[in-house]
Amino acid sequence: MEELKRALESRDEVGVERLLAEDVVFSSPALFKPYAGRAATVVFLRAAMQVFEDFRYVRTFTADDGHGHVLMFEASVGGRSLEGADFVTVGEDGLVTEFRVMVRPAKGLAALMDAMAPRVEGPLAALNTRSP
Repeated sequence: MEELKRALESRDEVGVERLLAEDVVFSSPALFKPYAGRAATVVFLRAAMQVFEDFRYVRTFTADDGHGHVLMFEASVGGRSLEGADFVTVGEDGLVTEFRVMVRPAKGLAALMDAMAPRVEGPLAALNTRSP
């Protein structure tokens, strides 16, 4: 989990992508539904790395089995402070299989959604138009 934390805090897109399972599922309160797949998850995490200011993890909790983690963070977006938690599940191979984000307060979440929307809409549309 330390490797994922370092990659996200340092905005290392390649490092983050390398730690995601092919079938990882990404969820957020800003999204109507979860998105499955490494490519879609990378779109969201890349956008977050671009818009978060002063992003830092402040606390980590790990489940007894070592597969579930809660990474609490603080950041700001467009001058709005926010705090949140990444709920991360890793498989036996150590790759992330689930990445769920929670953010508060509502005004911070709204600022995050506004900042990320233009960065994710095009790339997600491109993913949806690819041939199987």
